[in-house]
Amino acid sequence: MLHSSFISKSNGTKFPSFASANATLSSFRASSHFQMGLKWSKIAFSSSSGQRLSSKARSRVKHRTANVYGRQARERVLEEEASEMAEATPSFKIFPGQAFPLGASEVDNGINFAIFSQHATAVTLCLSLPQRGELDMLAGGMIEFSLDPNLNKTGDIWHICIEDLPRSNVLYGYRIDGPKDWDKGHRFDSNNILIDPYAKLVEGRRNFGDAKHKLSKFLGTYDFDSLPFDWGEDYKLPNIPERDLVVYEMNVRAFTADESSCLDQDIRGTYAGLIEKIPHLLELGINAVELLPVFEFDEFEFQRRPNPRDHMINTWGYSTINFFAPMSRYGSGGGGAVSASREFKEMVKALHGAGIEVILDVVYNHTNEADDKHPYTTSFRGIDNKVYYMVDLNNEGQLLNFSGCGNTFNCNHPVVMELILDSLRNWVVEYHIDGFRFDLASVLCRGTDGSPLGAPPLIRAIAKDATLSRCKIIAEPWDCGGLYLVGSFPNWDRWAEWNGKYRDDLRRFIKGDPGMKGAFATRVSGSADLYRKNKRKPYHSVNFVIAHDGFTLRDLVSYNFKHNEANGEGGNDGSNDNFSWNCGFEGETDNVDIIALRFRQMKNFHLALMVSQGVPMMLMGDEYGHTRYGNNNSYGHDTALNNFRWQQLNARKSDHFRFFSEVIHYRQKHRVFSHENFLDRSDVTWHEDNWDNPDSKFLAFTLHDKGGGEIYLAFNAHDFFVKVSIPPAPPKRRWFRVVDTNLASPDDFVGEGVPGIGSTYNVAPYSSILLEAK
Repeated sequence: MLHSSFISKSNGTKFPSFASANATLSSFRASSHFQMGLKWSKIAFSSSSGQRLSSKARSRVKHRTANVYGRQARERVLEEEASEMAEATPSFKIFPGQAFPLGASEVDNGINFAIFSQHATAVTLCLSLPQRGELDMLAGGMIEFSLDPNLNKTGDIWHICIEDLPRSNVLYGYRIDGPKDWDKGHRFDSNNILIDPYAKLVEGRRNFGDAKHKLSKFLGTYDFDSLPFDWGEDYKLPNIPERDLVVYEMNVRAFTADESSCLDQDIRGTYAGLIEKIPHLLELGINAVELLPVFEFDEFEFQRRPNPRDHMINTWGYSTINFFAPMSRYGSGGGGAVSASREFKEMVKALHGAGIEVILDVVYNHTNEADDKHPYTTSFRGIDNKVYYMVDLNNEGQLLNFSGCGNTFNCNHPVVMELILDSLRNWVVEYHIDGFRFDLASVLCRGTDGSPLGAPPLIRAIAKDATLSRCKIIAEPWDCGGLYLVGSFPNWDRWAEWNGKYRDDLRRFIKGDPGMKGAFATRVSGSADLYRKNKRKPYHSVNFVIAHDGFTLRDLVSYNFKHNEANGEGGNDGSNDNFSWNCGFEGETDNVDIIALRFRQMKNFHLALMVSQGVPMMLMGDEYGHTRYGNNNSYGHDTALNNFRWQQLNARKSDHFRFFSEVIHYRQKHRVFSHENFLDRSDVTWHEDNWDNPDSKFLAFTLHDKGGGEIYLAFNAHDFFVKVSIPPAPPKRRWFRVVDTNLASPDDFVGEGVPGIGSTYNVAPYSSILLEAK
């Protein structure tokens, strides 16, 4: 039997009614906390026409004592009131529905809802039909439909179809009950209204950081009213070859949230705000953005209970609520989920129109639902915890934690694997995304018991999937359980990797650590020691010195130690292994010599990154020298600590920014920096006979262009000048100085080159040069 119940908004009184599978069922519930177990009278419904039968109001009053949250409460139930309320309730005709597709879908006879739960014993669909424009998603209550396992279940999929539902503006979720055996991995609790994992849109609070709605609930929604998005007649995907990418890692909100962006307040920190700043990206020269997570997340998750981090707002977004829905509060003007989805597409369209690809940082290794001590149940945990998460059945069913965030998504379970694949396909088909960077991707290489797999089914499926075949797929090849797979990530010749060894080796060489010259040479030439296997290419190494987590580039040359006091964890968070050097003073200083050295070191890092074989990635803000004042784990600060400071960009536009931009454009004009295959002896000459001396911190080499051009590079990490012999230029050519990081702007980069280079060059301490044969 399908069951629906009406709950009075004033006192929580519950009036159930019963009808057959095709009956009209309707009721309201204004809260998820009323489970009184009282005896009630029936309200009659038609089982055929969908119209409610008339009934004569009865005035008999029943008294019943109930215990609600430990309190004795006397409930006065007026059956007459129940009948009258039921008469005002909307009417719908119900059908058993179908198992596929999962989620909410439009079918011939209505809206179909389908959800997987292998271990559930009871599933109730909850609907809310708020007035358009209302911010309170539960205004007007919720309609509930209890699904009959004999009629509304196929295999492990529960389903129902409802006729005459609105085609949009409906909020929905599920109550799900099942075994209470924690030691067997179950976490069912029917008090929670849960988000459908396949909801394509999610509604919550409308504005980012709106403290008035700090504890707002999240529900799925759908939109079958809107016309298909118009991508335009002349629209086309950039389809940039992987070897030619220059990636800019960025946060949608932080990019324009600061007042100095000079944007209207309604679009600061939004997809629309990013569109307005595309000219900056083009001037910088990058051709791909890697967006920090843009799946729906709750920025107030740290403030749901007292804890050392309850002053923080999650601005990075590595705490996914749903894998299909764009972050609704990155939409402008508080327009909600449907508007944000459309605005996201406008952003992708505009970036593609500018020749910039869109790569998403995706978090499939864990969710927002935290751990067993302080769970934040919104979806998977309450739907089927034992399926969606890795649990240790040998340890009382405790959650395994390879993510460092309290739970680990059970990625190689067949059902979870298909969910992830469906999510990725949705982003490619619906939103035209060009690629994905997988956070803590080593988690995706673990079996359902957490053990590492040699050939993980999910990793293979992503590599082989037809829909994803045009996409860049990039792994962060480690996790918090110690599974470090840099250079050995299962790849099927498709997967690229964030090259953590590149980051560490470049940092150590540029700051002058002894014994790093050989490692530096290996990294800038494409990390063949890691990636020259099977059919892998240099571009399967995503090279970076700086990423969102860790020091900014300016902080890398300004701090020897992390300064994370503002995070509230006593400095225990964030990495201690930063391979940084403060250039002689910890933190901000007025010393002009130290400041000059720091900016010189930033230029050295940037030059090395942009002349390396592989795909370079830089962090938003490094183009003007953004500082977080030594905080290397700033995920919870919705402030200037993370926000792009446009006034600082303007102040450094003619020097620091100019150098960064010119070097990026120079890379893109010279194919010698982006070889398709690993370098051989005809591609590079190392001007070095001192490889085994750990005290040698100088490296020079020439890259040979088969078209006749040559580029000479030298990096001096000593604290003294090095007079180096310059090799003869090719016949009928001579050397021109393009870069000398020791020189002030604009002489530090001269695109056309400065002639007059003799047989030797005096390379300054902590500096680098680039010469071009013309």
